[in-house]
Amino acid sequence: MSKHIALSLLLAIILLGSCTRKAVPTKSGAATKRPVPEAVRATNVEFRFLSAKGKAQFDYQGNQQAANINVRIRKDSVIWISASLIGLEGVRAYITRDSVQVLDKLHREYYAGDYAYLSKRLNVPVNFDMLQALLLGNYLPPLDPATEPKVATENSMQRVNYEQVGLLVQQLIELGKARVQQLTVEDPATQNKVTVDYTDFRVLERAPQSFAYNTLLQIQQGQNKPTTATLSYRTVDVDKERLQFPFSIPKGYARKK
Repeated sequence: MSKHIALSLLLAIILLGSCTRKAVPTKSGAATKRPVPEAVRATNVEFRFLSAKGKAQFDYQGNQQAANINVRIRKDSVIWISASLIGLEGVRAYITRDSVQVLDKLHREYYAGDYAYLSKRLNVPVNFDMLQALLLGNYLPPLDPATEPKVATENSMQRVNYEQVGLLVQQLIELGKARVQQLTVEDPATQNKVTVDYTDFRVLERAPQSFAYNTLLQIQQGQNKPTTATLSYRTVDVDKERLQFPFSIPKGYARKK
């Protein structure tokens, strides 16, 4: 597993705004409850603790790689991700509302910083709420609460559009399930585009909620071949037990600048 592929699970989630190079302010700290607007017919996954296990497949410039993944979330508080290959863990991430830590066991390196630093390095808008929404397939509100989305209904789908910092954001909501089916973010100036498709919806065992067991993320940058990442879950549990989020940095690991 190459260094790029080893980190791509986290980066694929973070790269929502990778179609732009504009600097975007981010917010961290305590959760800011922003309910789904009344006109938007999307419902979000509700839980205290969520765990999911499955497989991630990556295709970066023809370099294909697969890894087993384990995702744990304490709602609005902690996101924990572990990726392994052939039974050996390669990457572990511990993400809170104000910090991001990534342990690369394959190269004995680690990253630790806040969202401002990470956003500056990647030139993308990054915050905890965005990562959580992308993993869960939840409705993604504008960064600016004053932004008013445009909502239109077309047969069994609802189309929600808004613009932020020069980006065009669109979400398609399947009315029958009341769940986001597709998210696209496009930069008209560069024609770079990120598309996230949610499929294979199933009702969770302990809650009458639909959850997308398959997520396909495609990143199109100019005329280059798209980078893709697919997350396919085998099991998803909500509130089955109080989860642990183990994370520590071993001695001898170099901090990635």
